[in-house]
Amino acid sequence: MSRTLAIYYEHPDWFRPLFTELNRRALRYVSLDATHHSYDPGDNERPYAVVFNRMSPSAYLRGHGQGIFYTVQYLDYLENLGTRVINGQKAFAIEISKARQLSLLDSLNLLYPRARVINHPALAIAASQGLRFPIVVKANVGGSGAGIVRFDSSEELSAAVEEGRVNLGIDQTALVQEFIPPRGGHITRIETLGGNYLYGIKVFTTGETFNLCPADICQTTDGVELARVACPVDAPKSGLRVEAFEPPRDVIRSVERIVQAAQIDVGGVEYIVDDRDGSLLYYDINALSNFVADATRVIGFDPHVRLVDFLEKEVTRCAAVTGSRFSAVG
Repeated sequence: MSRTLAIYYEHPDWFRPLFTELNRRALRYVSLDATHHSYDPGDNERPYAVVFNRMSPSAYLRGHGQGIFYTVQYLDYLENLGTRVINGQKAFAIEISKARQLSLLDSLNLLYPRARVINHPALAIAASQGLRFPIVVKANVGGSGAGIVRFDSSEELSAAVEEGRVNLGIDQTALVQEFIPPRGGHITRIETLGGNYLYGIKVFTTGETFNLCPADICQTTDGVELARVACPVDAPKSGLRVEAFEPPRDVIRSVERIVQAAQIDVGGVEYIVDDRDGSLLYYDINALSNFVADATRVIGFDPHVRLVDFLEKEVTRCAAVTGSRFSAVG
């Protein structure tokens, strides 16, 4: 087992393309269900050469919330053993905290939508003072647009607080943040692999939805419906549109700085251009990349092939240290 790749994941449908590519190459791997998992902290034998962490912060929406904070402990255990964890503790800590994401962006001197962090709904009104409305109250632990509610006025926010309709999410922490009207009606998502740029896409949105998961996007800008092989089989059609996009070189460099500082091996960063003043604002850092549906049609290649190339190299490198090799299944 010490020469084996383990895929630690929560969502059974998002990762079918990854498992398909691993199986196509007959590469040995073990799948670990993050929703029903245990370990012995006294076991000091390293079980796997590499563990690929694919835990989702939106797991609580599917009744798997217990896996989120459990994963923090499990990654700590693995890393203390010296296991190579792809998207390890630091990356996951950024993934499950929008507050940490803003602190990271601030430390890198990168612009982001103005926000305050609160730990009680009653603080939302005071936190919104000085911010431009509309604002959003955004749960600290989100994912796939979960836990984001827009308020168009201070009066609307006050009424929601008084009526107990402001939900801070599972860790009772949230952002009160300016809502940014997107120039051109789209946001941009940049995917990275191994700390480097992989591809970019524009996601066109009406502003009525915050679920911009690239696996759930329904069609290209010319109206061609995508084969959404990466998303849940029962996912509703979002009607969102997507197109390939090559971001400016300085933006790519900034995104690479973000993921390298966060120690995100596989992830994405989203930014938006404020239609009011043209400022470019980074607003979401993801250590869980669900690559865009029908990627070959949209961006011209299958990112899962490159992902498995990366995984194979990591396992081979780690196995070489222990004198093993990355074996084929069987």
